[in-house]
Amino acid sequence: MDPQETQTWVIFYLVSFLVLLVALFFTTQGLLLGLGMTLIIVVVGLNFYIIWNEIKRVNKKKELMQRLCGKNKK
Repeated sequence: MDPQETQTWVIFYLVSFLVLLVALFFTTQGLLLGLGMTLIIVVVGLNFYIIWNEIKRVNKKKELMQRLCGKNKK
């Protein structure tokens, strides 16, 4: 992973953490409980989706490198 990708991940997770803090505030105060729970579901779902796509991207890259190097396991 190059440094540019790392910076993007750090910013993404800082924003996610801030949204979760706001959602926690909403739910503990009893105000806008539905909005707080929706924010939590959206952030967790978005994180899952991004990590899932990152795992698929790494696996495709690994498979391509194995094919290019001629190290097929067939």
